[in-house]
Amino acid sequence: MTAATRTTSRTRLDLMLFITQYGAGGVERMMVQTARALAERGLRVALVLASREGAYLDSLPDSVEQIVLDPAHLENDLTRQLIEHKPGVAISAKLGDDRTLIDARDRADVDTRVFFRVGNPLGYRLQARAINPLGRWLKLRQLRALYRRADGFIAVSRGNRDDLRERLSIPESRIHVLPNPVITPELYQSAEEDPGHAWLRHGAPPVVLGVGGLRQQKDFATLIKAFAEVRSRRECRLIILGEGRQRDRLTRLAARLGIADDVDLAGWRGNSHAYMARAAVFALSSRWEGLGNVMIESAAFGTPIVATDCPYGPREILQDGRYGELVTTGDPAALARGIERTLDHPPAKAHVQEAAEPYRMEESAHRYAVALGLESADGPGQQ
Repeated sequence: MTAATRTTSRTRLDLMLFITQYGAGGVERMMVQTARALAERGLRVALVLASREGAYLDSLPDSVEQIVLDPAHLENDLTRQLIEHKPGVAISAKLGDDRTLIDARDRADVDTRVFFRVGNPLGYRLQARAINPLGRWLKLRQLRALYRRADGFIAVSRGNRDDLRERLSIPESRIHVLPNPVITPELYQSAEEDPGHAWLRHGAPPVVLGVGGLRQQKDFATLIKAFAEVRSRRECRLIILGEGRQRDRLTRLAARLGIADDVDLAGWRGNSHAYMARAAVFALSSRWEGLGNVMIESAAFGTPIVATDCPYGPREILQDGRYGELVTTGDPAALARGIERTLDHPPAKAHVQEAAEPYRMEESAHRYAVALGLESADGPGQQ
C-alpha cells in the first residue's frame, strides 16, 4: 500500500494534526484531545497517523478524519494528502514529525500554515543534559534552521515560549502560548473507579503520589529521599506510577534508606486518575518540565500539590504558589518540608481545583481556534 487510507470523503480541511512517532504518552493524548475538541466546535479536522493502532484513538469521534499513511512512503503520502485536502493549518508535535511535515508542505506547494507544538523546553534540555559544547552548538544550529521554516509555534507554557525566544531565537510574535486540553468530561468518571490498591483504602495511612517515567528528568530519587525524611517522623506511604530504566536504582535506594515496605513502584496504571483522586499529596520532583499535565489532573480532583520550582510549568500552573507548594529543585529536605506542611495543613479542595480551570478541553479548543485564525474571538461560526 503506497496510498494513504482514510475514513471519510476528501474535503478541504481546516486543521490537520500530524503525529507518526506514536507512543502512549502525554503528547499523543494532547494531540488526540485537541483534534476531538476542535472537531466538536464544528471545524473540519483530521489526525494523520502511521498506524490505526494507538493509545487514546478510541476516544475520537467520527467527525475527526483519521488518515493513515504508509510508513514506507511517509513523506510522499503526506505530500499527497496536503495537495488533496489543502488544510488551512497543520500542526506537528514531535521533532522528527516537524521536519517531515515542513518538507512535505514545501513539496506540496500549498498555502497550509505549519505550526510546531513545543511541549518541552528543547533549548534548556540541551543545556541540562551532559553534552559537549560543540555538540550542543550543532544541535541548536540545526534546530534554529528547522524552526525558521515554520509559520508559527504553539508553546504549552510561558516558560516554553521564553525558551524558544531566548535559546532558539524565535520572535515572540510567532509564538502562541496555548493551554493543553487536559481536563475532559471523562476525567472525573475515571476517578470514580476503584484503583484496587490496598494503600488507598479508607482509613489507611496517607499516600504521597508521584507519576511519570522513571528517568533522569523526573528525579524520583529526590522524592524517595524526601519521603524517607517524612516517614521518619510520621506514618505515610509513597506510590510512584511509571516505568523506566531507573527502576532498579530507585528500588535499591528505597531499600538502602529502610523504607522499602512503604514505597511501591507500581508501574504504569491504565487509570492513574483513581490514584490521584485518593492521594493525600501529589508530589512532582522534576528537574524540568514542558508544563506538567499530571499536576493539572491532580488539581482537577482537588488533591494538594507539592512541586519543584523547575523550568517550566509548575510555577505557572500553581500561579506562583497560590494553589500549592513550590520547593527548590533537587533538594530532598525542601521537598520533605513541603510535603509535611501540606499533610499538616491541606488546602481546601475547591481552592486547588481552581488551578485546573484554564486547562479544560473547551477553553483550550477556543484558544487554539482563535490563535490559529480558525474562529473569531466571539465563538464557533463567527469567523
